[in-house]
Amino acid sequence: MTNKRATLQLDGLTCPSCMTKIESALAHQPGVENVKVLFNASKAKADFDDSQVSAEELGQVVDKLGYEVKKIRVKDAIAAK
Repeated sequence: MTNKRATLQLDGLTCPSCMTKIESALAHQPGVENVKVLFNASKAKADFDDSQVSAEELGQVVDKLGYEVKKIRVKDAIAAK
């Protein structure tokens, strides 16, 4: 059950394959659903269960892929829809 939505402001997206790489890595994290990377906006959005993973951990996953996370915003998933 997801209860939060993280929006990660990214730096370093250069091509559509970057989107796929980030989406796949985030989607494989425990408690994460509905991952979407917006290439033109340089953002990644993911709904997640904060009892299984934190927004900061999601940011670390993206960092490990070689992309800079400039900012992370978290909202309740219901309010974000």
